[in-house]
Amino acid sequence: MIIEAFIRWIETARAADRANAAAALARAFLRPDLADEQRQAALLAMSHLLDDPSPQVRLSLAQALAHSSLAPRAIMIALAEDQPEIACTVVALSPVLTDADLIDLAATGGPLLGGFVAFRGGLSRSVAAALAEVGDEGAALILLENETASISSRSVSRIAERFGHCAAIRRLLLERGDLPADARQSLVEQVSTALADSDLVRMVLARPRLERLTLDACETASVAIAGDVSVAELPALVEHLRSKGKLTPALLIHALCSGKSDFFSHAMVALSGLEERRVRSLLASGRMHAVRALFEAAGLQRDIAMVFVEATLLWRQAGEVLTTQSICDRLLDTCRRPADPNSPVALLLDLVEKLQRSELRTTARSYAGSALLAA
Repeated sequence: MIIEAFIRWIETARAADRANAAAALARAFLRPDLADEQRQAALLAMSHLLDDPSPQVRLSLAQALAHSSLAPRAIMIALAEDQPEIACTVVALSPVLTDADLIDLAATGGPLLGGFVAFRGGLSRSVAAALAEVGDEGAALILLENETASISSRSVSRIAERFGHCAAIRRLLLERGDLPADARQSLVEQVSTALADSDLVRMVLARPRLERLTLDACETASVAIAGDVSVAELPALVEHLRSKGKLTPALLIHALCSGKSDFFSHAMVALSGLEERRVRSLLASGRMHAVRALFEAAGLQRDIAMVFVEATLLWRQAGEVLTTQSICDRLLDTCRRPADPNSPVALLLDLVEKLQRSELRTTARSYAGSALLAA
């Protein structure tokens, strides 16, 4: 009788009155002391309100139920599939929605609902993974800003892959301690590309110099990243660089002269196809001809390979006492520069000399800074 009277009443009541009644009905349903018969009547009445022509009524119902774990699931699912201003309240807050519900909403609900899914507190890894895969740029940004969300490193990498062109997303990713090394290196490349495409930068620098500076910056960043990551991450970083054609002689000599032995070893494994144990043994104690054969197996030309051999032998002789600058000094003294300035060996030694100069300036800045602090 009560439900029948309610349905007759809402047929003629104003929308504002129906909205107030919907909220009161929802609050009554959530009362723990409500009798089963009354609870069932309230559920039927709320189900009828899902078809109310006024969004105000359905929004009132959603707002009254959104925070409660006792809200009827059927009602909440229907409201989550309603028009955006109603659905968003439920999607952002309702504890009744399962991970499967949220994944489905992220995939089919459009950018707005995807953003509200990403906003939810305590978001699980599975939902975060779905957002990383199918969410738009806005949802990815909200997800990264959500400090309570659990995001796997794979999802972080996927966001970097899909939205690394977005400056705001790049910033949030680079601030994360769990950003995988390969994703970090990819973002560095995208930062370099963004700078190279800047109208201001292109006005100041000629294209050849800009390209050279961009390449140098990427290589320096790659080597720096290689020195900071754990050994467990190195294979993924090396494979990323190899697949992108970035394991160039320039990058490799930079890494070797900088003492990034673990990264260099993994790079030789990837390029030569030899087992890691064999590569490490050759680099640590192999004879000169065996080491040269390793470098040639990695795709280095024989004359270039000899430069790498000399650098390897210098590190062996010195142990851990050499700095990047001193290894560059000795390598430049040891290797004979070809007469042809455009030969591969000459160009490689030019890179070593450039690295030498860069290290000298870095050392000078550090010295000057220490002197000023001591003054």
